[in-house]
Amino acid sequence: MSGRLRVGVLASGRGSNLQALLDACRQPGFPAEVVVVVSDREAAPALARAAAAGVPAVFLNPKDHADRAGYDAALLGCLAGHGVELTCLAGFMRILGPAFVRALSGRLMNVHPSLLPAFPGLAAQRQALEHGVKVAGATVHFVDEGVDTGPIIAQSGVPVLDGDSEASLAARILVEEHRIYPEAVRLFALGRLRVAGRRVTIDTEGGSP
Repeated sequence: MSGRLRVGVLASGRGSNLQALLDACRQPGFPAEVVVVVSDREAAPALARAAAAGVPAVFLNPKDHADRAGYDAALLGCLAGHGVELTCLAGFMRILGPAFVRALSGRLMNVHPSLLPAFPGLAAQRQALEHGVKVAGATVHFVDEGVDTGPIIAQSGVPVLDGDSEASLAARILVEEHRIYPEAVRLFALGRLRVAGRRVTIDTEGGSP
């Protein structure tokens, strides 16, 4: 055992936020390590990224389970089997049931491409452009039973430029996602996050992981 926080990542797609976490975990002194990556899609590039980093890459086929509750139970079993202490969602495209979320309460994070509570759900960048906002951004939050409604850990804004497309805005937001997600994991691993109701504060003195 390395003594570092054991992180599991759930991903369905290309895994760019996963890669940001893997890169951070390779840095000397980073207090966490990714110990398993799980996907609901067999051909997800995220699994290839995990394998390339020497991290166990697990495909859990939803078709092997009768319902969402059965699949969620399999996910929980896989994470527990790898000793996961913090689970990070990185573009995981399945809705997780309330029992799953409750089981990992306070130990389940997500990153979302908007300044929550604005523009939750899908196509957040498109929502921002259609609404005409001048500032968009990224949010890391703990997951609760709502849609992108959990306590906010970190946020970072980016300007919305004249002539921005959904793709150009998404690319600029993604840079911030890659920066603040590993930082949120680092703070969690150091025991520096305190949650009181909806408010997350950072303990500058540190604490026990």
